[in-house]
Amino acid sequence: MERDMASNLRANKKRVVKDKLVKYGVTSGGSLVLVTLLLIFGYLLYVVFPIFAPVSMEESTSFKRQDTSAIFALGIDEQNEVAYQMDEQGLLSFYSLRDRDLGKSLLQYKAFDDVQRISKTMPANGIFALTNQHGDVKIVKPDFATSYPNDTRLITPEVDFPLGEENFVVSDNGQAITNLAFEMNEENAAIAAVQEDEKGLYLLLTAEVNFMTDEVNWTKESFELPSFPHKVDQLLLTPNLRKLFVRSGNDLLVYDVSDTDDIRISSAFKINAEGANVMSIQLLTGASSILVANDNGVITQWFEVLSDNKREFTFIRDFEAPQAVTSIVSEYFRKGFITTTKNGEISFYHATGHAELLTEKVTNTDSLVAAVSPRANSVLIADSDQIKLFHVDNEHPEITWSALWQEVWYEGYPEPQYVWQSTSASDDFEAKMSLVPISFGTIKAAFYAMLFAVPIAISAAIYTAYFMAPSIRGYIKPTVEIMEALPTVILGFLAGLWLAPIVENQLPGIILLLITLPLSILVAAVIWTNLPKSMADKVNEGVLPLILLPILLAAGYFSIAFSETLELWLFDGNTRVYLTNELGIDFDQRNSLIVGIAMGFAIIPTIFSIAEDAIFSVPKSLTMGSLALGATRWQTMVKVVILTASPGIFSAVMMGMGRAVGETMIVLMATGNTPIMDWNIFEGMRSLSANIAVEMPESEVGSSHYRVLFLAAFVLFIFTFFFNTLAEFVRQRLREKYSSL
Repeated sequence: MERDMASNLRANKKRVVKDKLVKYGVTSGGSLVLVTLLLIFGYLLYVVFPIFAPVSMEESTSFKRQDTSAIFALGIDEQNEVAYQMDEQGLLSFYSLRDRDLGKSLLQYKAFDDVQRISKTMPANGIFALTNQHGDVKIVKPDFATSYPNDTRLITPEVDFPLGEENFVVSDNGQAITNLAFEMNEENAAIAAVQEDEKGLYLLLTAEVNFMTDEVNWTKESFELPSFPHKVDQLLLTPNLRKLFVRSGNDLLVYDVSDTDDIRISSAFKINAEGANVMSIQLLTGASSILVANDNGVITQWFEVLSDNKREFTFIRDFEAPQAVTSIVSEYFRKGFITTTKNGEISFYHATGHAELLTEKVTNTDSLVAAVSPRANSVLIADSDQIKLFHVDNEHPEITWSALWQEVWYEGYPEPQYVWQSTSASDDFEAKMSLVPISFGTIKAAFYAMLFAVPIAISAAIYTAYFMAPSIRGYIKPTVEIMEALPTVILGFLAGLWLAPIVENQLPGIILLLITLPLSILVAAVIWTNLPKSMADKVNEGVLPLILLPILLAAGYFSIAFSETLELWLFDGNTRVYLTNELGIDFDQRNSLIVGIAMGFAIIPTIFSIAEDAIFSVPKSLTMGSLALGATRWQTMVKVVILTASPGIFSAVMMGMGRAVGETMIVLMATGNTPIMDWNIFEGMRSLSANIAVEMPESEVGSSHYRVLFLAAFVLFIFTFFFNTLAEFVRQRLREKYSSL
């Protein structure tokens, strides 16, 4: 007896130890899973946070000016080591921003002693056009040469002459030029000028290469601008030499100069804000938008919009400056710009994002000139006393809440839209990174997949668990669960290359399947119920699904075989053309229907397995009690089994939804990956997961594109977390409600 008691005591101690080990193991595993999720969540936030960090600027160096002349424009090299200024007398001066020789004059150049007018091109070109009192024009470009003597970087200023050192005579009769604009591209250059007699001239300069000497000679063609206004305040040329903007007070005339044989005014309109007068205009990077500064501090943006088959300049948006703006400076390669005011304030804006990023007071004098560095990481300012260099932290100005989640009116678009287009072959391209289309695509793909999978999976689970013979169930359930092991890349491959062409060519037959399959099942059921009882009793109930299979195969074969005839009868022999031309429904070969079928096929095993287990686990005592009280098997299934198993069935559906939301390869391979917002089942989509898979390898680490992709991953994480949380909440409520059955 004592020996048995000792043995039981030792066994109990071992059991206690095992229980504690299991308890701590499970607790530790769960805690590690939770910690892992928190780490993923934290890392995503860590990568995403910089795109929402506020813009800041900090003075890095300054020195006292050695001259007192008014400055026309400033400039700076990419490394922020050498700067230049062009004063209103036409003197071009370079000076050092390096600590060892801060403020030292490096080079000076003056084109004319009697400069009458100065004009500057877009920042990316950085070229000055200067004219004297006789109407001569010289084109000058401040430049920087980089060398590495003794392995040390040395930036040396230079003065280039893009059109040669010779002057160009604009006015044939020697009149002075009162206003001037210049731009050039790889093949041509153009000068727009206003003479003293208020005549407008347009000079087209064409480069001709001497094949013997490789010298470039420029030929000049002069044209008079028609219907030129008497008073001209400002001229601007686009770098592609297609448009000339002439501002006269509050009026803007747009000349089409793309065809010099037909120079004409394409549009004329008022550009002033309500109750204000225009002070200056400037082209935004890309030269598609015009920025208009008004004397009440309002800055408006205009660009061409297609309306009634005609492109017209349209007011798009406005910005509020703290005071009347004295100058607008566009960034080199982004849609951002800065403004200066008379009270010494400088403000940063981003046009497309419709955001004022930062406003700071940088001087107490009323003369302020500013320039942005090519990399947009510094700003050089000059007032009457000092020149200051500010370091600017403004890496992601284009990413704002409105750009990510609201409709944005992009240049060239007819209206505000949700657009995802992160890359392009054009240097003037503006990234469009709205998360709405790809979030919509995720929901659309999951919706059509669930629409296909849920009815099939739940119906199959109910029949397998409740009606099917145990002998057949032993084969069916493992077979369906094995389907879950199929790689989704294979399913996507088959869907994109095999299924999509079949659906396109046999679309009427596929649609007919939706009618013939249910109808054939109903017909078979009616025939079965009307069979003599003696004949029906000879058939084992468990093999009924096997009898139904040939009927379904025959219905499917009939539908596909009849597809061509049906297409000829109803759709004039071409369903795709009929849908597009007659019904206005766009049709892509790889579309939502293909995704729904392929992804539905992938998630059916998940939903089926969990739901079937939940239904099969309903206590037999409940079903037997219901049957004993006189309920039929169908009544028992609907009123008892389904309700009792509803928490598990709902969990199965939500598990399938979670997999559908996160599915990547099927969506990637079975759709055109077009980020459009349309519920059309015959068009594709782009999901969050597929977008990350496609674009992450191409994105530059640390760029706005890179961080927005991580934000897309964060949104996908939130989607999954939301669905799982909702599933658990509903499951617990269903369990509490039906646990008493």
